[in-house]
Amino acid sequence: MSGPGQRASAWEAQLTGFLTLFYKEFLRFWKVSFQTVAAPVLTALLYLLIFGHVLDEHVTVHGVRYTSFLIPGLVMMQVLQNAFANSSSSLIQAKITGSIVFVLLPPISYGAFFLAYVLAAMVRGLLVGVGVLLATVWFAELRVEAPLWILAFSLFGGALFGALGMIAGIWSEKFDQLAAFQNFLIMPLTMLSGVFYSIYTLPSFWQGLSHYNPVFYLIDGFRYGFFGVSDLAPQHSLAVVVACFAAVAALTLNLLKRGWKLRA
Repeated sequence: MSGPGQRASAWEAQLTGFLTLFYKEFLRFWKVSFQTVAAPVLTALLYLLIFGHVLDEHVTVHGVRYTSFLIPGLVMMQVLQNAFANSSSSLIQAKITGSIVFVLLPPISYGAFFLAYVLAAMVRGLLVGVGVLLATVWFAELRVEAPLWILAFSLFGGALFGALGMIAGIWSEKFDQLAAFQNFLIMPLTMLSGVFYSIYTLPSFWQGLSHYNPVFYLIDGFRYGFFGVSDLAPQHSLAVVVACFAAVAALTLNLLKRGWKLRA
């Protein structure tokens, strides 16, 4: 029978393992931050300059000028794409090089494993998001109506796509499989989610289809935090996002517990 001292020692071991793994994942992207943080910021800035230049004088959405409307969408898009890229690329690289064994051998619970990867993905996504915001805010008037909604959607968005990236990394056995996952699922979900438009400018069929895209709720709720207007109530959007995260997290934890495609 284990006593309080043994339980405390086991908890400390798990905490140490979690912090070590999180630190490793943080350093993995931070040491090449010019590529992992600066490059996505530049990409978002180019989107803004091109679309803003063409449409700013001609389009308003919910009474907001187009460039201002576009900035929150670009911020959230980069948060999601980079959170996904961080966890997925880390796992596929570790599997291909064989270094995954050094992560699996220590007695770290699958819950701590999950939290370390997802938290590192969230940190990268949020760093890129802040960078995009700082780089683009000079080009348009941007107010903040509800900062807590901004924080909630950015955190859950990063966590959702960090967990989704883990599933992609676990499932993929080579880089082209991961690229297919990203090109045929992640890219369409983010590009067709209302980043560049309000879904209510679409025909009714595409409006209905957009409601099956979880990224739409992230973009719409995040944008509400800036302007106080949105296509849907932010409470409804957040409920959908939390439900999606719970489902993806449960699936990821199940895969980790089984060691599917991780353990020989």
